Amino acid sequence: MSPLSLPDSKAKLLDAAMGVIRRKGYHATRVEDICQEAGVSKGSFFHHFRSKEEAALAAAQRFAERAEELFGHAAHRAAADPLDRLIGYVDFRRSLMQGDLAAFTCLLGTMAQETYSAQPQIAEACGRHIDEHAATLMPDIAAAKAAHAPDAPWKSRSLALFIQAVIQGAFVLAKAKQDPAVAADCLDHLRRYLTMSFNEPAEKENA
Repeated sequence: MSPLSLPDSKAKLLDAAMGVIRRKGYHATRVEDICQEAGVSKGSFFHHFRSKEEAALAAAQRFAERAEELFGHAAHRAAADPLDRLIGYVDFRRSLMQGDLAAFTCLLGTMAQETYSAQPQIAEACGRHIDEHAATLMPDIAAAKAAHAPDAPWKSRSLALFIQAVIQGAFVLAKAKQDPAVAADCLDHLRRYLTMSFNEPAEKENA
């Protein structure tokens, strides 16, 4: 069963886990916090999950599938030019970087940073989901390179991962500074970098 179509109590728990972990971090989050956020009992939690770790893994999967749905249906996907789709992806990500930090920062990056040593299986799962998301950009990157920068020395996969590295780093800086605008500024620089990498004119940049 897809995490997007779950029993009501399990869906509430996973949505709560995503919210609480993004606010408090994985290690500071307790099962009780997730239950309180979801409005369900601990008995309900342990009916669905054997541990907080298992819930976190399921939450990471749900987060990744929601992201796939969100970005797959975004308006920039309709652009004819693959470069416009790629730049549109960055613009769309930037447009989300406002308001409450916990609401727009990445659950996967948050958990990967915390768990890479103590719970490597969670970090590995988060890394896999980030990698899978990066892979969705590769067809557009490859097509844009062929059309706009055929002699560029870089690989599509490395650029796709670099884009994710900038986005994840932007989230970290926004949290450190308690300022969403810091993340948005990083995406502006990323947009300029992509524009130059594909030899596009400067007037296509954001103001």
